[in-house]
Amino acid sequence: MAEPKNEDFLDDVEAAEAEAFAEDAAEFDGAEVEVDELEATRAERDDFKDRYMRALADADNARKRADKERRDAEKYGSTRLARDLLGVYDNLQRALKAAEETSKEDNAVLIEGVELTLRELNNIFSKHGLQVIEPAVGEVFDANIHEAMFEAPVPNTKKGEIIQVSAVGFMLHDRLLRAAQVGVSSNPA
Repeated sequence: MAEPKNEDFLDDVEAAEAEAFAEDAAEFDGAEVEVDELEATRAERDDFKDRYMRALADADNARKRADKERRDAEKYGSTRLARDLLGVYDNLQRALKAAEETSKEDNAVLIEGVELTLRELNNIFSKHGLQVIEPAVGEVFDANIHEAMFEAPVPNTKKGEIIQVSAVGFMLHDRLLRAAQVGVSSNPA
């Protein structure tokens, strides 16, 4: 048997060390891959959680918006019908005013019928949230609920005072349905 040479022995040791280093490196690389995969999984989880929370918020907002739209539809759904009935109210008011100018004895039954009809229409209006805006002469003009039809310098009035009411206005709950049509004083202060 021939004795191994030192060089062969060193080569074998180096080969064994290289093999052990390769195994350690493979284990270390595997650990790095596992850490990277874990971080990627965590990032993906956080992304899904964020998407989930946003979807919940969107669903809640959609529910609230639909609920508000439903309430508004209940509250203001009768707007077109109410606008159409305003002409009936105006005509009944005109009929009463015209009847008052004639002799009451001749038209007492007619006047009473018109008054009852107008009272019933007012009851229906109030039942459905429709309020009459009846400005009085001398009140201050409010652009939010009044519409100025004309301005005139009337003695003994202040600028911005209502001097004539042409037509009453109407509010449907908190929305202006029709502004009261008024004449306004333009007297300087």
